[in-house]
Amino acid sequence: MEKLIKKIKDFSELVVFTHSVFALPFIFIAMIVSSSIINGSVWFGFKLLILGVLAAVSARNFAMGFNRFMDRDIDGLNPRTKNRPNVDGRISPTSMMVFVLVNAFIFIMVAYFINDLALYLSVPILLILASYSYFKRFSYLAHIILGVSLALAPIAGVVAVSESIPLWVLMLSCGVMFWVAGFDLLYSLQDIDVDKKLGLHSIPSIFGAEKTMLFSKIFHSLTIVFWLLFILIANLSYFAYLALILSALMLTYEHYLVNKDFRKIDRAFFTVNGYLGIMFFVLVLIDRIVF
Repeated sequence: MEKLIKKIKDFSELVVFTHSVFALPFIFIAMIVSSSIINGSVWFGFKLLILGVLAAVSARNFAMGFNRFMDRDIDGLNPRTKNRPNVDGRISPTSMMVFVLVNAFIFIMVAYFINDLALYLSVPILLILASYSYFKRFSYLAHIILGVSLALAPIAGVVAVSESIPLWVLMLSCGVMFWVAGFDLLYSLQDIDVDKKLGLHSIPSIFGAEKTMLFSKIFHSLTIVFWLLFILIANLSYFAYLALILSALMLTYEHYLVNKDFRKIDRAFFTVNGYLGIMFFVLVLIDRIVF
């Protein structure tokens, strides 16, 4: 039993399970908004709640597991990542690949039980999630690909409820894409020297820290613009606008932290962005219940 618990902890560290907080709130935002439009209620049922969580967790496990499998050589040369389970021998390459395949199977099966559109989109979604691991080896657009990967979350949520992809969810997803790409740029500042040394393609290693922070500010400004369009098109009300204002303030604070001290990148990356997603979800939920 002790070995099993240790192995579970190793896999949890491998996929950084706590970072699921970035995608899950936006899946459920899409689900409650879609349900309120279609059913007049934010509650979409226990079945979709369970399937939605399973889809989100298995998709993220697949993406992170595949990324760690592909990056084990790179991670071993980076002082910040050399102690990860994919590098130090705690999890073998074979075990990682089995983990990836099992989660891919779970994701496809969950999609099958949701609806036909979800099933049709399941394999293309997995391919997009896997592509991030390749992009950073030849293109600095990898930051955008990571953003696209998480932007699929609200699309998956609305497909589960309505078996359609309305315009408002595309605006929400575009906001998520620029949000994630923007904070990934800041996070990547930690590896600027390593990326240059290893010949990896990242915006910090190619354009430098100052321009990277400018690009991040632009991306996060676009985040607010697209989330405003989401609120307008979905016809949300006061609490949703409050969520937008607080998001803008939190992103501003994130940039303040990084500009002040690069050592605050971890705090800016996880704490601020983690709370942002949860806050956005709670206020949109209240908005849909009250109005």
